[in-house]
Amino acid sequence: MYFEIGDHAALQSALDRMCARLSEENISEGVVFDSKLVANELVINVLRHGGGRAFFRAEKRGNELLLCVRGENAFCPPAVSRCSSVSDECGRGLFLVDAVCLRREYSEENGITVYLKLE
Repeated sequence: MYFEIGDHAALQSALDRMCARLSEENISEGVVFDSKLVANELVINVLRHGGGRAFFRAEKRGNELLLCVRGENAFCPPAVSRCSSVSDECGRGLFLVDAVCLRREYSEENGITVYLKLE
């Protein structure tokens, strides 16, 4: 599944289509939820920091789901995530992504790639 996203409405539509497709493939509700959470966090970060347009791909490989997100410019996320203060409005997204995913990688070509375990 491949999506080009330029705003929040397009993001919502892409997430709905991704979740429907994952459900059709009998992927558990928990993994579908985690996938939606992770994709939402990563795409929102790209929309804010990565040039205004996000390119998002979801691909099932064996017992893993790969989510790749990149922007129009080369925004490289920090290698180590940290959780912001409870009173801060922002700063938890990458921390949540890392808590849910098996691993996270970055490349100039693919942007951020995260791997989720399929149950």
